[in-house]
Amino acid sequence: MNFKVCHFLASSFLLCLFLQKPANAIRKPYIVYLGTHSHGPNPSDFEVESATNSHYELLGSHVGSHEKAKEAIFYSYNKHINGFAAMLEEEEAEEIAKNPKVVSVFLNKRRKLHTTRSWQFLGLEENGIVPKDSIWEKTRYGEDTIIGNLDTGVWPESESFNDKGIGPIPTKWRGQGVCQLNNLNGSSKSPCNRKLIGARTFYKGFEVRHDVKIKPQFTNARDVDGHGSHTLSTAGGSFVPGVSIFGNGFGTAKGGSPKARVAAYKICWPDISETMRGGCFDADILAGFEAAISDNVDVLSVSAGPNRPKELFADSFSIGSFHAVARVAASTIDRSFASYVALGDKKHLQGSSLSPKGLPSQKFYPLINAEDAKLAKANATDAKFCNAGTLDPKKVNGKILVCQIDENSVQYLQGQRASLAGAVGLVLANDKTTGNDVDAVPHVLAASNLNFTDGEYVYSYLRRTKKPMAYLTKAKTELKVKPSPMMAAFSSRGPNIIFPSILKPDITAPGLEIIAAYTQTRTSRFPYFTISGTSMSCPHVAGIVGLLKTLHPHWSPAAIQSAIMTTATTVDDSGRPILDSFYKKATPFDYGAGHIQPNLAMDPGLVYDLDIDDYLSFLCTSFNEAAIFAIAGRPFPCSQSYNSADFNYPSITVLDLEKNSVIASRTVTNVGSPGTYKMYVKVPKGISVSIEPSSLTFNKVGEKKTFKVILQSKVVAKHGGYLFGELWWSDGKHKVRSPIVIRHK
Repeated sequence: MNFKVCHFLASSFLLCLFLQKPANAIRKPYIVYLGTHSHGPNPSDFEVESATNSHYELLGSHVGSHEKAKEAIFYSYNKHINGFAAMLEEEEAEEIAKNPKVVSVFLNKRRKLHTTRSWQFLGLEENGIVPKDSIWEKTRYGEDTIIGNLDTGVWPESESFNDKGIGPIPTKWRGQGVCQLNNLNGSSKSPCNRKLIGARTFYKGFEVRHDVKIKPQFTNARDVDGHGSHTLSTAGGSFVPGVSIFGNGFGTAKGGSPKARVAAYKICWPDISETMRGGCFDADILAGFEAAISDNVDVLSVSAGPNRPKELFADSFSIGSFHAVARVAASTIDRSFASYVALGDKKHLQGSSLSPKGLPSQKFYPLINAEDAKLAKANATDAKFCNAGTLDPKKVNGKILVCQIDENSVQYLQGQRASLAGAVGLVLANDKTTGNDVDAVPHVLAASNLNFTDGEYVYSYLRRTKKPMAYLTKAKTELKVKPSPMMAAFSSRGPNIIFPSILKPDITAPGLEIIAAYTQTRTSRFPYFTISGTSMSCPHVAGIVGLLKTLHPHWSPAAIQSAIMTTATTVDDSGRPILDSFYKKATPFDYGAGHIQPNLAMDPGLVYDLDIDDYLSFLCTSFNEAAIFAIAGRPFPCSQSYNSADFNYPSITVLDLEKNSVIASRTVTNVGSPGTYKMYVKVPKGISVSIEPSSLTFNKVGEKKTFKVILQSKVVAKHGGYLFGELWWSDGKHKVRSPIVIRHK
């Protein structure tokens, strides 16, 4: 992944940012989550101070004094999220967790960071022309919506964040005057402007985790990694014409909401060393969420997350999201940066590359496996991946080298090593872990990244051929690639770990080879760069949410989520079902409700809405009333008769279905014109599905109607197997579709 590429390029710069302190072997950083504050959404200074003092009092009762508590606490979440982060001994943390006022106590863990063509592929423009019925036109390009981004910060000098033609900062913005960014030329002028309206930084969780101190001159929100600038510009970057990477992907870069205002919250930090890893730490994540809520952002994009969370309120993203965000899957778009590999047996394989280099001459060159090109004392496995110090220049010189890549490989470094060893070209073959996803990387020599299937063919060719030869074509941009979209191998997948009764992911959006703004610290050659990952899908959705928020300012987050999910598609541009990375039919565990369709989402017809009480009722199925009281910040009676199957989500998931029927109720709200909707069902195999009533008539906007979905197994099925179907309401104009997921008992 490109995150690792960036780490190498800047390692010498980053090491000077830190001064190491003596290690503390006794205390560790913990987060103590207390739920919701009793004060309102706009607390006074007195209420904020009182909240902080209450944290000192609670902790003081466990550590011996108010003063010791003040010394231990390094974050007090005192505005929206109720809790604090503190240095505690394990025994102290265990005792605090027993306090009835405490919802959860968990360690400050490290979390990982998870364009020119995307928006045309999603139907917002066509060959640079924006149709009148495009969501861009209808929403004034997201004008004055505020998008916050929790990531590695921002490179404010990028043209994606210029404020040309943008009016005054909206009065709803509450983060006035906070721009924690240094100016490159040393002037006192703020790097923030009417486009980039704020920047904050959070690093205490990082410091205490590694027992280091960041030098004051580096405790700002400037992005030295590139990830944050990339995601923020994808969500809300301005129009920037003439963007390409060595001529590939040429076009106008822009975000999903190009006229939105953007704010950066730096919560993620680079590696210090091999043993002191960077990333995003829970304490800083919660502080970032807290600040973004206080600043009154409309949309929050968070391209990071836990690996596999096991508990809802022992995860900073879940807590932050509850108090403020949806997860997405990643898919391809109809563009590729193609570089073809021609083998001596006349086999042609399509790979991916952004290398500006071609082979020295248009002829076939000897092809060699990196394992066969190793130094005498080098480890064969290390050589296979072209690791440092493994290649023998005498064996490599003048040849095309074949290196394998896995999830930990850094393509750019492999290319450098191949070039230094004298290779004229490079074939990078995916292993099983990287599957059939290929990355376009700007190499220093002619190169092509092949998927696992084609890579295996190359290795087979090498084994059976006495004098293997190959040729590489120069990288070129290819558009309208079919089939598109496809699910990327790195994409987030279901089922939901914590709550299996809620389908995850929700939606899929472009995430492969996305071109967007980048940092200039690492390399001045790439003001724009291509990155692949679920990280890139999230800001696409955030940009579209920004447009919908502009068009429908009074819609709830759940209504916007419903509009996006129920208008998604599960077919590709050839009209066939979306495929996964192994060219098999994908399922809702791959794409959720489907691939996002922004123009349809602005007029979904009906939505499945939720309010805070709906969420609390659902949480009652997993938490006692004391915990719910803390989470809600008020008394909330949990109903013993509540059925989690009735949670008003835009999908239906039923677990442990048997002969007895399961009834799931849903309520839809009319957000379109009056009309009658009829129900249609694609029934999962072996399942009986009936809907009551089968038609709904709406006379006005805002009218609500409830229906029941009755499901029953018709056969004795294998335990644990999943089946998929869908239902949809249609009035002839709108199609309000929901996936159905069934697991047999």
